[in-house]
Amino acid sequence: MSTNLLSTPTNFGLGGEVKELSWNWKNQQLRIAYETLGSGSPLLLLPAFSTVSTREEMSGIAKLLAPYFQVVAVDWPGFGDSSRLPVSYDPNLYQNFLENFVTSVFNTPIAIVAAGHSAAYVLKLAKENPTAISRIVLVAPTWRGPLPTMGANRQLAGIFREIVRSPILGQILYKLNTVPSFLSFMYRRHVYVDANKLTPSFIEHKWQNTQQPGGRFAPAAFVTGSLDAVHNQTDFLALVRDLSVPLMVVIGESSPTKSRADMDALAALNGVQAAVVPGSLGMHEEYPQAVAEVILPFLVNS
Repeated sequence: MSTNLLSTPTNFGLGGEVKELSWNWKNQQLRIAYETLGSGSPLLLLPAFSTVSTREEMSGIAKLLAPYFQVVAVDWPGFGDSSRLPVSYDPNLYQNFLENFVTSVFNTPIAIVAAGHSAAYVLKLAKENPTAISRIVLVAPTWRGPLPTMGANRQLAGIFREIVRSPILGQILYKLNTVPSFLSFMYRRHVYVDANKLTPSFIEHKWQNTQQPGGRFAPAAFVTGSLDAVHNQTDFLALVRDLSVPLMVVIGESSPTKSRADMDALAALNGVQAAVVPGSLGMHEEYPQAVAEVILPFLVNS
């Protein structure tokens, strides 16, 4: 793998140095966009999986932590400015990508701040390659996609995923689920706490991200639970037991009930540091100052 400056302009970044990495997955070449800010020991920021996922959602935290670290934020394959090819997006793809990205871009142990659904992937990497990671912060960690959370069984969710991937009906369904009014509704429901921040320009910017070519494939996998790296709370908690890497969990005080229960169970495990701050599932973007203030002492305490 090699890195070089990203050749196309980006509207969803941090304001730092934008680079790209070429990653091969099952004979498909994917372009991975990532960005760096600051200098010092490396800190990797992983955005949450969502229909609107980009590294830009980590920009507030990145700018606050850049005076202390070399901050690196990445767009997951299928999201943001990374390639959005119609490949089969599944946990195997993302686990392999994360392992390859960490070992290719960094040559020293790194700290990781991971939001939302990226939690299980980071915990698995720490189990498999503990020397690559020095510290982990999980912000609003989740393990279950939206449809399974709402009670849909995996067979039904899988059918829906294939429909969304289809050429005509899939494009129609995806557009209906990404219209600005629906995005605003979902943000108000469980992502942001302060509805005043959901301005028309904010929602328009998020909508533009969803309309990129190939934009529906990876989000369809996330929404239907096809990116769930574990399938029950027991297995999620098991990833933390006997973990040799220091771990902190940051919980949004207004998180949805089911997600909050999972976060509280994780925070209750021996050796896990925890903090509760304002916000919900999108608190890393909505309240970056509050998140940065509680995680900085943990990250710098070597």
